[in-house]
Amino acid sequence: MADEDDVPELGISTETVCWVIARARAFDAKEAGDGDSDPDEDDPEAHLLEEEGDTIAEELRDAIAEMNEDQQAALIALAWIGRGEFDVSEWDEAVHTAKERNLRNADDYLVGMPLLGDYLEEGLSAFGLSCG
Repeated sequence: MADEDDVPELGISTETVCWVIARARAFDAKEAGDGDSDPDEDDPEAHLLEEEGDTIAEELRDAIAEMNEDQQAALIALAWIGRGEFDVSEWDEAVHTAKERNLRNADDYLVGMPLLGDYLEEGLSAFGLSCG
């Protein structure tokens, strides 16, 4: 990682990113469980798991939608860095690209991104930050 003075400002708090990571992982875990087996009509918990997944997705979408433009762009750019599409040195370009492409539907875009939690965690790590 570069010298601390060379690391760009994220534009979103680490706490907020960590909350998104936790909720995204909870959503991904629920979604991964969906494909493992067919829901049993006699299993009352199957319906509860589906509702829980919908609730997590809605909560995550609402939180992202309530963020300001800079926070949404930072979250997208951080995911892209974690996914390897940009490097920390290209932070300004990543944020600019995120603003151009995805701000109208940032919530749908991010919630629909498989492994969002992992990508955000990798992005934080590239900045020398973590949720731990």
